[in-house]
Amino acid sequence: MKHPASPRVVALVGPQGVGKTTLLDSLLRVTGGSSLHASGGAGPASGRTMTMELAAVTTDFMGERWTFIDCPGAPEFAQEARHALMVCDAALVVCDTGPERAAAMSPLFHFLDTHHVPHLLFLNALDESGASIRSLLDSLQAVSARPLVLREIPLREGARMVGVVDLVSERAWGTTAEKEAALIPLPETERPVEEAARRQMLERLADQDDALLEQLIEDVVPSPGVLYEQMARALCEDRLVPVFIGSAERGLGLLRLLKGLRHEVPAVEETRTRLGLSASGGSMAQPFKLWHLPHVGKQVLTRVWRGTVVDGGTFGGGRVSGVLQPHGAHHTPISTAHEGEVVILGRLDAAHMGDHIEVEGVRQAMGWPAAPPPVHQVSITAEKRADDVKLPGALARLIEEDPSLSVDQDTDTQRLLLGGQGELHLRAAIERLGTRLRVPVVVHPVPIPYRETLRRQGTHHARYKRQSGGHGQFGDVVLDVRPIPRGQGFAFTSAVVGGAVPRQYIPAVEEGVLEGLRRGPLGFPVVDVAVTLTGGTYHSVDSSDQAFRTAGRLAIVEALPRLDPVLLEPILRLEIHVPREAAPRAQRLVTGRRGQLLSFDANLDLPGWEIVTAYMPQAELKGFIVELRSASAGLGYYVAQHDHYAELMGRQAERVVHHQPMAER
Repeated sequence: MKHPASPRVVALVGPQGVGKTTLLDSLLRVTGGSSLHASGGAGPASGRTMTMELAAVTTDFMGERWTFIDCPGAPEFAQEARHALMVCDAALVVCDTGPERAAAMSPLFHFLDTHHVPHLLFLNALDESGASIRSLLDSLQAVSARPLVLREIPLREGARMVGVVDLVSERAWGTTAEKEAALIPLPETERPVEEAARRQMLERLADQDDALLEQLIEDVVPSPGVLYEQMARALCEDRLVPVFIGSAERGLGLLRLLKGLRHEVPAVEETRTRLGLSASGGSMAQPFKLWHLPHVGKQVLTRVWRGTVVDGGTFGGGRVSGVLQPHGAHHTPISTAHEGEVVILGRLDAAHMGDHIEVEGVRQAMGWPAAPPPVHQVSITAEKRADDVKLPGALARLIEEDPSLSVDQDTDTQRLLLGGQGELHLRAAIERLGTRLRVPVVVHPVPIPYRETLRRQGTHHARYKRQSGGHGQFGDVVLDVRPIPRGQGFAFTSAVVGGAVPRQYIPAVEEGVLEGLRRGPLGFPVVDVAVTLTGGTYHSVDSSDQAFRTAGRLAIVEALPRLDPVLLEPILRLEIHVPREAAPRAQRLVTGRRGQLLSFDANLDLPGWEIVTAYMPQAELKGFIVELRSASAGLGYYVAQHDHYAELMGRQAERVVHHQPMAER
């Protein structure tokens, strides 16, 4: 049995709505700590109905220090959970009995398995549904690369669960009226069920250990101590997933869960080895969450991997300004953070999430989870003109807090585009901009980068002549204009012979043509056009670069309306990831938005998921993520990239042209 001197850290993860925060509150009640909701407040990581930021809570159980991290379950905030999983000793995966949960668990299990994070499974609220544990485990096993090993079975009165049977100690536990754990007799009628379940647990363990397999073959019954040791070793090496059961709401099974964590969760020394971190050397810590707070500055939620961090001491190349022990939104000042603890450090401005902070400075760590690409964007401007200069800095701090946000700039309008993982994600980010970072913004629709091209070719002559005393201006050009294949952009050549246009003026003609192509007759940049300068005349005194630049612009502007201009709209290539049962609905969403289905294949990384590949006009992407999530139980997402431009005609083209703001036309 473990009795580590250093604190251990467990991240509570799972889909949205399975009761993670309720479970944490109930665990805190068992340990004698105060509820996360009791912390109240409006700061980061405060308790709330829907968790949108992770919350760390430190408590003591049986003389040992524990930190629990309550992680968001919504897909929009999955990056928060991934960061916590990178620094925890083990993950406690919470799942209820909903039949659709297996699809929701697949991405989470994939991340845990890929990063070799030891994890346990807690099946919550079995008493409410009377669901079959075996059928639930079968559906979850289909999406887990590690064997799920049932540690407990339920005791029921009818459909209601009244207790749990620990298959290692073979004792039954219920709860008192005060939700306290109490040892209860194991009914003789349940003994055959318990023995069969225990035998199955032992066989799953024996698959991982030859010595235990020999004992089972020889009918030697291993002691509970041996089994606890086997479980702990297998969990530490990420070879299996122990499964606990109970009810967070009723407090049922929670003391056994805490004791299971105490027996089996790896210590910080083992986690450090798993992550390839050296045990020798000076103090080292790793941040996994940070905030920029008014009048406080940068605060970094950090796991201490080695040594100690002292308030006021030198760390990360700077001086630590405050060491705080977190409890939701309430933080307790302490003088020193010790190895294994999760603490908040103040004023470590050089540190970013995932970095390794040492006494001498900060260095970037390898293997930290990359931020996912955005699935939803809005255009933003500062609410107050005076805040225009503050907005870029505020956005930089916002993205430092949440790397799953991104900022881009529209090439046509130069407006800033804020991207994120969904509508809710962006609403929360915009709220933080206004409240925490003090730069309120106005949200606008994302501009669509329409283009136009030509369907006919032609020749046009233009002359620019101006006389205003002294030297005048004279430029005369003949241009041949023709469309070229889609995606080739622009080509300019000169076919002038006999010096009709002197060589030194030809670049100026090209510059003028490019100026004229910036806004075509339909109001958008003109692309996929080849222009050939075929002739012209000049004046030995009045001709100049400026005159030929103007002549070139006039020629192309006058020529374009005569060459059958057509509107082009950007087409994106989407990879849509959804659970298998939601794939038909996703396909209907695509075709209902003028999309073209290309393929649909099984997702080899996520069992039970499919990838639908399609083309879709960028204009149709507005609100698509909302409908996709609605059609896939909140789970679907996509990756989009520009693929090509396609002609847009008829009423849709007329609507685009006529609805342009006057300033853009």
